[in-house]
Amino acid sequence: MSFFDHLGELRQRLLITFGAVIGVFIFTFNYSEELLKFLMFPMEKELVLAFKSPVVSFVSKNLKNISLVFLQPAEAFWMHLKIAMMAAVVIAMPVALAQVWLFVSPGLLPNERKFALPFVVSGCVLFLMGAAFCFFVILPFALGFLLTYKTQSLTAMISIGSYVDFNIKFLLAFGLVFELPIVILFLTRFGFVTPEKLARSRKYAAVCAFIISGILTPTPDAFNQMLMAVPMIVLYEIGIIASKIIFPKSKEIAVVQGDAQ
Repeated sequence: MSFFDHLGELRQRLLITFGAVIGVFIFTFNYSEELLKFLMFPMEKELVLAFKSPVVSFVSKNLKNISLVFLQPAEAFWMHLKIAMMAAVVIAMPVALAQVWLFVSPGLLPNERKFALPFVVSGCVLFLMGAAFCFFVILPFALGFLLTYKTQSLTAMISIGSYVDFNIKFLLAFGLVFELPIVILFLTRFGFVTPEKLARSRKYAAVCAFIISGILTPTPDAFNQMLMAVPMIVLYEIGIIASKIIFPKSKEIAVVQGDAQ
């Protein structure tokens, strides 16, 4: 295919993805109020671990004098739009990932195209795992800390727009970060890196994790950056282990490719 044919193909894939998101958005917008109530969970509940049954439970936070307000006439309306669009993007993700694969698959070998279904399924599962981990573990802890640390003489009055933005940015960031093992697997599979090289680069990966977390987290404080950087380092190690198990001959493949060149 020529360059302009590739652009035409890319345009078609983007239009299909955009159409899927808009179609789901029409549905999710009708339930934006229910989605907002669900999004209030991290502010109202906190995770509690115990050495007795139940080991994991969620209890109500003792947060007094905290209310959500809207400061502009259109702020509440735009908030509902954002929540509905966020839900639409998540629901339509399998379509988006499938379109990505259909765009790149013509350039792959037949034995490489068998990774289509694992790519779509694992990509969706890892994104949802990252968002769920953020929603049920990170956000309740972060909000509980930020709203109670040295705020005894202050009254919190948070705008609904800033609260929704704070949550959405965290959820998207953690969802994308949890895709790291897939990125490592594909880089290993196609010979760009080897598990051995990744293992030797641990210290550089740790530094990059803190830099990326500083860019992705919506607040500049080191506390929230730590909440993202530590899981990212753990995911990097998981990616190395998975690449050693799934592609044990990746080092040999890389060497053969280097000799062929």
